Amino acid sequence: MIRTLRTLILVAAMLAAWQLLFWYAGPGALTSPRDTVVNALRLVSSASFYPHLIETAKAFAIALGLAISCGILIGFTLGLYRFAADVGEPVLVALYSIPKLTLYPIVLLAFGIGMPAKIAFGAIHGIMPIAIFALGAVRNLNPVYLKAARVMRLSPSRIAARVLLPAAIPEIFTGIRIGFSLTLIGTLLGEMFASQRGLGYLLIQAIGLHNVRMIMALTLLLVVIAVTASALLLAVDRRLRRNMF
Repeated sequence: MIRTLRTLILVAAMLAAWQLLFWYAGPGALTSPRDTVVNALRLVSSASFYPHLIETAKAFAIALGLAISCGILIGFTLGLYRFAADVGEPVLVALYSIPKLTLYPIVLLAFGIGMPAKIAFGAIHGIMPIAIFALGAVRNLNPVYLKAARVMRLSPSRIAARVLLPAAIPEIFTGIRIGFSLTLIGTLLGEMFASQRGLGYLLIQAIGLHNVRMIMALTLLLVVIAVTASALLLAVDRRLRRNMF
């Protein structure tokens, strides 16, 4: 009850600040909360909107799947061997700190313009945080589990599937939650720079035409999608940690 009340107060404060900013900046810079909601509903009711939404959802789903699988694989591979972890962790952190836009020309040269480039750019954003959290989860694992698995002569793949993954799921899921947001950002950026379909394409087109109504409506829809997904993932994350500890 208290958490719900705090959320409502926060939303009300943000809407009030938005309205004040609209009164200050004027309709040439942004739209009011009411007009933005009306424009967003009008956009959602348009049949031409859904092909773009499906395109973005498809690219994002594939990119997120690649980011999760590759990130967990990298994290587990490095985490199983101390020397590899000591060498690989600084490299992962350094790669994570690189602005991903600098890699976009390389992505375009490697994958061309279209769906593959969007997927690759989205996955690049999400792999590193998931790999770092997976590596940390394996390194913080109770060493008794690994010793018991090695005494039982389990193969590395069985150790990862039957020992590491169940024990490290809460921390890995935190990485997935962060990777989810970054993968979505990467996918949208990919659509903004090298695509003719998708929500990112609609957004960059609206920016080029200075269509403030479309910009604000799309931004509101993206914020609602991201916040809803993040809230669901956070709830799952908290439940996993409660069950684990």
